[in-house]
Amino acid sequence: MMRTIGLLGGMSWESSAEYYRLLNEETRKRLGGHHCAKSILLTVDFAEIEAMQREGRWDEAAHALAEAATTLERAGADMVLLCTNTMHRVADAIEAAVGVPFVHLVDATARSVAAAGITTVGLLATRFTMEMDFYRDRMRRHGVEVVVPEEPDRTVVHDVIYQELTQGRVEDSSREEYRRIIAGLARRGAQGVILGCTEITLLVGPADSPVPVFDSTRIHVETAVGMALGVPV
Repeated sequence: MMRTIGLLGGMSWESSAEYYRLLNEETRKRLGGHHCAKSILLTVDFAEIEAMQREGRWDEAAHALAEAATTLERAGADMVLLCTNTMHRVADAIEAAVGVPFVHLVDATARSVAAAGITTVGLLATRFTMEMDFYRDRMRRHGVEVVVPEEPDRTVVHDVIYQELTQGRVEDSSREEYRRIIAGLARRGAQGVILGCTEITLLVGPADSPVPVFDSTRIHVETAVGMALGVPV
């Protein structure tokens, strides 16, 4: 029997919709027929969370998301997925608040990168994820070093996410910029590149990169579905 997956989303709703789609596609792929994932989706208001990010109110964000996670658990979730890379900045607080497994996106992604024999990987994500230590330190535990774009390219990557992708805009000119930035990471020694923000997958994919691409959202979902079906991590 498949366990129930709790999705903590809303950051942004485009990201949550992608999680839901991939979750059910992966379940049908594994089980066939009319199967879909047993899941519970709880969304927060991204405007509130975005303001906390921008103003550095991470403790307040941690409290809000921890409360949301406990709501998922009370609703019957057997595990919790935080449907955003950036807010894994407060993952420890969320994990501590629940009694069910917290499926850590960075651990899942790092295992996938390491399994491919890659030791240095580029990262495209929000400014918070690229510049803070929480992501690179967690990756390093798995033997993977992270390279991020230099300025002004970090600003380009961040602004496209917040000013376009989370607003439902997908621009060809931004795709070209991302392709250029990915190529630059490869020239600097990145053996692969992580799409470390769910919305980025709406813009670029493997065909846009000269090195292997690791879609953190898809990896996260595949890990969760496996756990829900009793497959060891």
